[in-house]
Amino acid sequence: MMIQTERLVLRELEPMDLAALYKVLADSDSMKYYPYTFDEERVKRWIAKNIERYSVFGFGLWAVCLKESGELIGDCGLTMQMIGGSILPEIGYHIRGNMQRNGYAKEAAKAVRDWTFANTPFEKVYSYMSADNIPSQKTAMAYGAHFEKEYQDENGERIQVYVMQKENAGQMQ
Repeated sequence: MMIQTERLVLRELEPMDLAALYKVLADSDSMKYYPYTFDEERVKRWIAKNIERYSVFGFGLWAVCLKESGELIGDCGLTMQMIGGSILPEIGYHIRGNMQRNGYAKEAAKAVRDWTFANTPFEKVYSYMSADNIPSQKTAMAYGAHFEKEYQDENGERIQVYVMQKENAGQMQ
């Protein structure tokens, strides 16, 4: 599986991506709103879990690489997540700190949105995040999602849910 955009290539994660993905997931600033930052073992398991997802579901989080150089700068993709008590298709994204604020998450998320609506039966896609995670909320809105609801998770954290319907994807650029 490979998706190309103007500046990016999204491809399946591989074990050889460990060092580059570690730079993304182990960065405390980039993972500020995630329950924890990753150590090397967690990154290995993250990659293995996504490789498993590819074989089970045909999708998962994919490596986000710069088209020009091939450098891995993050991950973005579709996973099935428990959101407010329901298992839903979620577009998730993580971009390395020094590459943020360049529109890469938005570009990757739009590509995943379009791939999802073209290649799966899902009529809606979701993104969820901490209510304090303004950058992630902006990325969700940038790919066309709108705020649906807020709820408290099992740890008492306020979670916001954004959703986009397939029928609205044709109206997005």
